[in-house]
Amino acid sequence: MAIRIRVWDLPTRIFHWALVLCIVAMVVTAQIGGEAMPWHMRLGCTVLSLLLFRIVWGFIGGRWSRFSSFVHGPSAVLAYVRGQALTEHSVGHNPLGAGSVLAMLFFLLAQVGSGMFSDDDIAFSGPLTKYVSNAAVKLATTYHADIGKIIVLVLVLLHVAAIVYYRVKKKDNLVPAMLHGDKELDQPTEASRDDARSRIVAAVVFALCAASVACGVRLAG
Repeated sequence: MAIRIRVWDLPTRIFHWALVLCIVAMVVTAQIGGEAMPWHMRLGCTVLSLLLFRIVWGFIGGRWSRFSSFVHGPSAVLAYVRGQALTEHSVGHNPLGAGSVLAMLFFLLAQVGSGMFSDDDIAFSGPLTKYVSNAAVKLATTYHADIGKIIVLVLVLLHVAAIVYYRVKKKDNLVPAMLHGDKELDQPTEASRDDARSRIVAAVVFALCAASVACGVRLAG
């Protein structure tokens, strides 16, 4: 008999879909350029706030949102690939999915960070460009506009491909759980905490992250 448990708490789900919307909007504004670039910058600050929140939430969030629940060593990854997965691997992120999450966090941070030092010589200049040399600005701009953008887009495509693969090949639809938060499992397991108190804590953490980013950009400007 299937048991329904809360896997993804509301703050994690909001983070996920807010990040999706921001990435799409950033790609669109970057392609438009010109008058859309101030919005590109605002979206970058929003993404940075979200990423900082997710890092903090990875330590204090719901059971299956914590890094400790899905960051595994090489042996666990190899075991999963060989079909020797542990029960917990079917609850939250499996070892391969964990690698995707960490890569996305890292390269999005690199993308936003490089954007802060970028200058397209037309309509956009990052708030931190004046603190580094012209060579550093040029390097950051090249990474942000070419290398980093491609890496992020490839990671997004791989993420979507993995979702499709699990849906078609393994008959496991991963999307609904990220919408309502629950999964149906074959045996009892610990659920993620997702009550009013934890949601208030999440809101405070995000507010602090957003305020820190806003203050940093304002001071830099």
